[in-house]
Amino acid sequence: MLNCCSLYSGSTGNSFFVQTENTKILIDAGVSCKKIEKALEALNISLNDIDAIFITHEHIDHTKSVGLLSSKYNIPIYTNEQTWHSLLEQNNKLQKCTVNFFKNDTSFNFNDLEVFPFSTPHDAVNPCGFNIFKDKKKISFATDLGHISKNIIKCLENSSLLMLEANYDFNVLQYSSYPYKLKQRIAGPKGHLENSVTGQTIAHLINSGLEKALLIHLSKENNFPELAYKTVIEELKKQNYMENSISLNVAPRDFPSKLFQIS
Repeated sequence: MLNCCSLYSGSTGNSFFVQTENTKILIDAGVSCKKIEKALEALNISLNDIDAIFITHEHIDHTKSVGLLSSKYNIPIYTNEQTWHSLLEQNNKLQKCTVNFFKNDTSFNFNDLEVFPFSTPHDAVNPCGFNIFKDKKKISFATDLGHISKNIIKCLENSSLLMLEANYDFNVLQYSSYPYKLKQRIAGPKGHLENSVTGQTIAHLINSGLEKALLIHLSKENNFPELAYKTVIEELKKQNYMENSISLNVAPRDFPSKLFQIS
Protein backbone atom coordinates (compact mmCIF):
# COMPACT_ATOMS: atom_id res chain seq x y z
CA MET A 1 0.00 0.00 0.00
CA LEU A 2 1.22 3.47 -0.91
CA ASN A 3 -1.27 6.29 -0.36
CA CYS A 4 -0.80 10.05 -0.56
CA CYS A 5 -2.69 13.31 -0.83
CA SER A 6 -2.34 17.04 -0.66
CA LEU A 7 -3.48 18.51 2.67
CA TYR A 8 -3.09 22.12 1.57
CA SER A 9 -1.54 23.45 -1.61
CA GLY A 10 -0.90 26.89 -3.03
CA SER A 11 1.05 30.09 -2.62
CA THR A 12 -0.55 30.50 0.82
CA GLY A 13 0.76 27.22 2.26
CA ASN A 14 1.65 23.64 1.40
CA SER A 15 1.62 20.27 3.12
CA PHE A 16 1.35 16.73 1.78
CA PHE A 17 0.72 13.33 3.37
CA VAL A 18 2.16 9.92 2.51
CA GLN A 19 1.05 6.64 4.09
CA THR A 20 1.96 2.96 3.93
CA GLU A 21 1.00 0.08 6.21
CA ASN A 22 3.84 1.00 8.55
CA THR A 23 4.69 4.65 7.89
CA LYS A 24 3.02 8.05 7.90
CA ILE A 25 4.91 11.17 6.89
CA LEU A 26 4.30 14.80 6.04
CA ILE A 27 6.10 16.57 3.25
CA ASP A 28 6.33 20.23 4.28
CA ALA A 29 4.24 22.03 6.89
CA GLY A 30 3.48 25.45 5.46
CA VAL A 31 0.19 26.14 7.23
CA SER A 32 -0.71 26.30 10.90
CA CYS A 33 -0.48 23.31 13.20
CA LYS A 34 -4.23 23.56 13.77
CA LYS A 35 -4.96 23.38 10.03
CA ILE A 36 -2.77 20.33 9.55
CA GLU A 37 -4.39 18.66 12.52
CA LYS A 38 -7.83 19.35 11.05
CA ALA A 39 -6.86 18.04 7.61
CA LEU A 40 -5.45 14.83 9.05
CA GLU A 41 -8.57 14.33 11.16
CA ALA A 42 -10.56 14.24 7.92
CA LEU A 43 -8.41 11.22 7.00
CA ASN A 44 -8.83 9.69 10.48
CA ILE A 45 -5.13 10.31 11.16
CA SER A 46 -3.71 11.82 14.36
CA LEU A 47 -0.58 13.96 14.45
CA ASN A 48 0.62 11.52 17.08
CA ASP A 49 0.81 8.93 14.29
CA ILE A 50 3.14 10.99 12.06
CA ASP A 51 6.61 9.45 11.88
CA ALA A 52 8.51 12.31 10.23
CA ILE A 53 8.29 15.64 8.43
CA PHE A 54 10.31 15.92 5.21
CA ILE A 55 11.21 19.46 4.12
CA THR A 56 11.65 20.58 0.49
CA HIS A 57 13.04 24.05 1.30
CA GLU A 58 12.95 26.79 3.90
CA HIS A 59 10.34 29.21 2.53
CA ILE A 60 7.57 29.97 5.01
CA ASP A 61 4.76 28.58 2.84
CA HIS A 62 6.45 25.19 3.29
CA THR A 63 7.73 25.44 6.87
CA LYS A 64 5.37 27.66 8.87
CA SER A 65 4.52 25.12 11.58
CA VAL A 66 7.35 22.61 11.28
CA GLY A 67 8.93 23.66 14.58
CA LEU A 68 5.71 23.54 16.56
CA LEU A 69 4.65 20.22 15.06
CA SER A 70 8.04 18.68 15.73
CA SER A 71 8.32 19.85 19.33
CA LYS A 72 4.68 19.36 20.34
CA TYR A 73 4.28 15.89 18.85
CA ASN A 74 7.92 14.75 19.00
CA ILE A 75 8.11 14.33 15.23
CA PRO A 76 11.63 14.19 13.74
CA ILE A 77 12.46 16.53 10.87
CA TYR A 78 14.29 15.31 7.77
CA THR A 79 16.07 17.94 5.67
CA ASN A 80 19.47 18.84 4.27
CA GLU A 81 21.97 20.82 6.32
CA GLN A 82 21.77 24.02 4.28
CA THR A 83 17.99 24.20 4.58
CA TRP A 84 18.19 23.47 8.30
CA HIS A 85 20.68 26.27 8.99
CA SER A 86 18.49 28.67 7.03
CA LEU A 87 15.49 27.63 9.14
CA LEU A 88 17.48 28.18 12.35
CA GLU A 89 18.22 31.73 11.24
CA GLN A 90 14.48 32.30 10.97
CA ASN A 91 13.59 30.59 14.27
CA ASN A 92 16.23 29.53 16.79
CA LYS A 93 13.58 27.63 18.78
CA LEU A 94 14.00 24.90 16.19
CA GLN A 95 17.22 23.95 17.98
CA LYS A 96 15.07 21.96 20.41
CA CYS A 97 13.70 19.79 17.58
CA THR A 98 15.05 16.43 16.48
CA VAL A 99 16.61 16.74 13.04
CA ASN A 100 18.06 14.15 10.64
CA PHE A 101 20.07 15.23 7.64
CA PHE A 102 19.95 13.82 4.16
CA LYS A 103 21.99 14.83 1.13
CA ASN A 104 20.28 15.94 -2.04
CA ASP A 105 20.59 13.43 -4.87
CA THR A 106 21.43 10.58 -2.49
CA SER A 107 18.91 7.88 -1.58
CA PHE A 108 18.10 6.92 2.00
CA ASN A 109 15.72 4.49 3.67
CA PHE A 110 13.01 5.49 6.10
CA ASN A 111 11.01 2.64 7.62
CA ASP A 112 9.53 0.78 4.64
CA LEU A 113 10.22 3.61 2.17
CA GLU A 114 13.13 4.39 -0.08
CA VAL A 115 13.47 8.16 -0.50
CA PHE A 116 15.43 10.07 -3.12
CA PRO A 117 15.59 13.85 -2.57
CA PHE A 118 16.50 15.43 -5.92
CA SER A 119 17.78 18.97 -6.35
CA THR A 120 15.39 21.53 -7.82
CA PRO A 121 15.92 25.00 -9.37
CA HIS A 122 14.42 27.51 -6.96
CA ASP A 123 15.65 30.59 -5.11
CA ALA A 124 16.23 28.79 -1.83
CA VAL A 125 19.51 27.61 -0.29
CA ASN A 126 19.31 23.93 -1.33
CA PRO A 127 15.77 23.00 -2.42
CA CYS A 128 14.64 19.52 -3.38
CA GLY A 129 11.76 17.38 -4.52
CA PHE A 130 11.17 13.79 -3.49
CA ASN A 131 10.87 10.40 -5.17
CA ILE A 132 9.31 7.88 -2.80
CA PHE A 133 9.51 4.17 -3.55
CA LYS A 134 7.73 1.18 -2.08
CA ASP A 135 7.13 -2.30 -3.53
CA LYS A 136 8.52 -1.22 -6.91
CA LYS A 137 6.05 1.68 -7.07
CA LYS A 138 7.16 5.30 -7.28
CA ILE A 139 5.49 8.60 -6.45
CA SER A 140 7.11 11.98 -6.98
CA PHE A 141 6.71 15.44 -5.48
CA ALA A 142 8.09 18.42 -7.42
CA THR A 143 7.14 21.91 -6.31
CA ASP A 144 8.70 25.38 -6.58
CA LEU A 145 10.54 24.84 -9.85
CA GLY A 146 11.86 27.64 -12.01
CA HIS A 147 12.28 25.32 -14.97
CA ILE A 148 12.33 21.66 -15.95
CA SER A 149 15.83 20.30 -16.55
CA LYS A 150 16.90 17.00 -18.08
CA ASN A 151 17.86 15.80 -14.61
CA ILE A 152 14.42 16.57 -13.20
CA ILE A 153 12.77 14.74 -16.09
CA LYS A 154 14.98 11.76 -15.34
CA CYS A 155 13.97 11.90 -11.67
CA LEU A 156 10.27 12.07 -12.52
CA GLU A 157 10.22 9.30 -15.08
CA ASN A 158 8.61 5.96 -14.15
CA SER A 159 6.39 7.57 -11.51
CA SER A 160 2.91 6.12 -11.03
CA LEU A 161 1.74 9.36 -9.41
CA LEU A 162 3.21 12.83 -9.79
CA MET A 163 2.44 15.91 -7.73
CA LEU A 164 3.78 18.73 -9.89
CA GLU A 165 3.67 22.49 -9.55
CA ALA A 166 1.43 24.48 -11.90
CA ASN A 167 1.99 27.86 -10.31
CA TYR A 168 1.00 30.52 -12.81
CA ASP A 169 -0.39 31.37 -16.21
CA PHE A 170 1.90 33.59 -18.25
CA ASN A 171 -0.79 36.03 -19.38
CA VAL A 172 -2.44 36.29 -15.96
CA LEU A 173 0.95 37.03 -14.38
CA GLN A 174 1.70 39.77 -16.90
CA TYR A 175 -1.52 41.61 -16.07
CA SER A 176 -1.48 40.99 -12.32
CA SER A 177 -0.90 43.71 -9.73
CA TYR A 178 2.44 42.19 -8.70
CA PRO A 179 5.49 44.49 -8.88
CA TYR A 180 7.67 44.02 -11.95
CA LYS A 181 10.60 42.55 -9.97
CA LEU A 182 8.32 39.96 -8.37
CA LYS A 183 6.94 39.00 -11.78
CA GLN A 184 10.51 38.55 -12.99
CA ARG A 185 11.34 36.38 -10.01
CA ILE A 186 8.28 34.13 -10.49
CA ALA A 187 8.92 33.66 -14.21
CA GLY A 188 12.69 33.33 -13.80
CA PRO A 189 14.79 30.15 -13.97
CA LYS A 190 14.70 29.80 -10.17
CA GLY A 191 11.11 30.87 -9.70
CA HIS A 192 7.98 28.85 -10.40
CA LEU A 193 6.52 26.63 -13.09
CA GLU A 194 4.09 27.93 -15.71
CA ASN A 195 0.98 25.90 -16.61
CA SER A 196 2.01 25.04 -20.17
CA VAL A 197 5.44 23.78 -19.06
CA THR A 198 3.70 21.61 -16.48
CA GLY A 199 1.49 20.21 -19.24
CA GLN A 200 4.44 19.50 -21.52
CA THR A 201 6.22 17.71 -18.68
CA ILE A 202 3.22 15.53 -17.88
CA ALA A 203 2.76 14.69 -21.56
CA HIS A 204 6.36 13.51 -21.74
CA LEU A 205 6.03 11.42 -18.58
CA ILE A 206 3.00 9.49 -19.83
CA ASN A 207 5.48 7.62 -22.04
CA SER A 208 7.24 6.32 -18.92
CA GLY A 209 4.08 5.01 -17.29
CA LEU A 210 2.62 8.01 -15.46
CA GLU A 211 -0.95 7.16 -14.49
CA LYS A 212 -2.03 9.98 -12.16
CA ALA A 213 -1.04 13.63 -11.79
CA LEU A 214 -2.03 16.24 -9.24
CA LEU A 215 -1.40 19.90 -10.02
CA ILE A 216 -0.08 21.64 -6.91
CA HIS A 217 1.10 25.03 -5.62
CA LEU A 218 -1.24 27.15 -7.76
CA SER A 219 -0.82 30.88 -7.23
CA LYS A 220 -3.84 32.56 -5.70
CA GLU A 221 -3.28 35.70 -7.79
CA ASN A 222 -1.79 34.42 -11.03
CA ASN A 223 -3.70 31.24 -11.78
CA PHE A 224 -7.07 29.52 -11.56
CA PRO A 225 -7.75 25.80 -11.06
CA GLU A 226 -9.88 25.58 -14.22
CA LEU A 227 -7.22 27.39 -16.26
CA ALA A 228 -4.39 25.18 -15.01
CA TYR A 229 -6.38 22.03 -15.78
CA LYS A 230 -7.43 23.28 -19.24
CA THR A 231 -3.88 24.29 -20.17
CA VAL A 232 -2.42 20.92 -19.18
CA ILE A 233 -5.12 19.09 -21.18
CA GLU A 234 -4.35 21.28 -24.21
CA GLU A 235 -0.68 20.33 -23.96
CA LEU A 236 -1.60 16.65 -23.79
CA LYS A 237 -3.70 16.97 -26.92
CA LYS A 238 -0.80 18.64 -28.75
CA GLN A 239 1.11 15.42 -28.10
CA ASN A 240 -1.85 13.36 -29.41
CA TYR A 241 -3.00 12.18 -25.99
CA MET A 242 -6.70 11.96 -25.17
CA GLU A 243 -7.98 13.69 -22.03
CA ASN A 244 -8.49 10.30 -20.38
CA SER A 245 -4.88 9.21 -21.04
CA ILE A 246 -4.14 10.15 -17.45
CA SER A 247 -6.07 10.81 -14.24
CA LEU A 248 -5.54 14.56 -13.81
CA ASN A 249 -6.64 16.55 -10.76
CA VAL A 250 -5.97 19.96 -9.21
CA ALA A 251 -5.10 20.15 -5.52
CA PRO A 252 -7.54 22.27 -3.50
CA ARG A 253 -6.05 25.27 -1.74
CA ASP A 254 -7.80 25.07 1.62
CA PHE A 255 -8.68 21.43 2.24
CA PRO A 256 -7.33 17.96 1.45
CA SER A 257 -7.41 16.43 -1.98
CA LYS A 258 -8.72 12.92 -2.41
CA LEU A 259 -6.46 10.16 -1.14
CA PHE A 260 -4.60 8.61 -4.05
CA GLN A 261 -3.92 4.88 -3.72
CA ILE A 262 -1.03 3.33 -5.58
CA SER A 263 -0.95 -0.46 -5.61
